[in-house]
Amino acid sequence: MTIAPSVKGWCPGAYRPMMSGDGLVVRVRPRLARLGRDQVLGLCAVAQEFGNGFLDLTNRANLQIRGVREEDHEAVLEALNTLGLLDADPALEGRRNILMTPFWRAGNLSQDLASELMSRLGELPELPAKFGFAIDTAPVPLLRNDPADIRLERLADGQILLLADGAGTGRVVEQEAAIDAVIELARWFAASTRTGVRRMHRLLDLIDLPSANLGTAPAPVAAHPDPGPLADGYFLGAPFGQMDAAALTQLMTDTGATALRVTPWRMFWLEGATPVPTTDFITTAGDHLLHANACAGAPGCSSASVSTRDLARLLAPNVAGSLHVSGCSKGCAHSRPAALTLVGRDGRFDLVRNGHAWDEPDQKGLSPEQLLSGTQ
Repeated sequence: MTIAPSVKGWCPGAYRPMMSGDGLVVRVRPRLARLGRDQVLGLCAVAQEFGNGFLDLTNRANLQIRGVREEDHEAVLEALNTLGLLDADPALEGRRNILMTPFWRAGNLSQDLASELMSRLGELPELPAKFGFAIDTAPVPLLRNDPADIRLERLADGQILLLADGAGTGRVVEQEAAIDAVIELARWFAASTRTGVRRMHRLLDLIDLPSANLGTAPAPVAAHPDPGPLADGYFLGAPFGQMDAAALTQLMTDTGATALRVTPWRMFWLEGATPVPTTDFITTAGDHLLHANACAGAPGCSSASVSTRDLARLLAPNVAGSLHVSGCSKGCAHSRPAALTLVGRDGRFDLVRNGHAWDEPDQKGLSPEQLLSGTQ
C-alpha cells in the first residue's frame, strides 16, 4: 500500500476561492447546515448566472459554485452578502468549519452548542485550514465517519462527550463548559502539532492526548437515513454530490419546501416538503448511485486526465459494493477504501480493488471501453 499523495492544504471559501480547470471554486458554508427557501433560490440563481449552473455538496456539508470567472468574483460576493450567506469577517469565515447534525430542532442542544461555537470563533488559535469541528449531538451520533478534528457527541444517557478525532475514548463535559473544552482542546492541538501535521488524528499517531480528555467510550454511530419521506420533509440524494441549479429551483417550487439542510453524505433534507417524482435527484434507497463516488474529472479539474462521472453512471449498476472513479491519484471524492477504484492516469484508468485512489493498482492502463465491456 502506498502513501496518500499531497493535496492542497487549504479549502476554498467565498472570500478565498480556488482556481480549477473550469474557473474559480467558490465555497459557501451554510450556518447550522441550513438555508432558507429564499437563500436556496438565490444561490441557484447565482450558480446559473456566474457559475456552471450546478451546486456541489461537499463531504463537509458545504456548497460550492464552480466555473466562476475571476472578473465575476466580486459580483458573486455581493450576491452572497445580499442572501445572508457571507461572513462579515473573512478570517472568521475561514475558521467556521463546523459540521452540524442536520436533524437539529430550534432551541435544542445542537443549535445552542453550534451557535455558541460560532460566536466564539475569535477565541480559537491559528489552526490549519482543513481543521474542523462536529456538533453531533442528536440522540445518536451520525457524523463519526465524516471529516472533523474535534467532536461533540451525545452518549446514550444524554451526556455530552468531547472526542478528539482518532482517540478511542473522550471526556464527558457539561453543556455550560462544552465550548470552553472545545477551545481548550484546539489550543492544545495548536501548541503540540508538528510541521506538516494538519489533522488531529495524524497528531495522535505521534503523541498522546492528555489523559483528562480520555476515559469514556463514545456511543455507536448510527447509519444515516435513506432517501425518501422523512419527518416533516423529504430526504434526497444528489448524484456525485452535484445538483443542477435549475432542477433544484423547480424542486423547491414543486415540493413547497421551506428550507434545505445539507449533509456530508451527498444528501439533503427539504423541510416542509411534499414528495414529488423527480429524475434529477435520488429518491430511493436502492439507487446504485448512492454507492458511486466521482470527482469533477476532466476538463473541470486541471489535475485530471479523464472524464469521470459519465463512466461512473454506467458502471455503478454492475459494481457490487462501493465504486470510486477518480480523475487522479489524490482521490478527492472519496478518501476511504472502495470495493472498486478507478484512477485516471494519462487518459486511461488504473484499477484498485478494495483500496484507495493512491494505492498500488491491480491493473493499469485500461480504457473506458475495456471497463464497460468487462474485459479488464
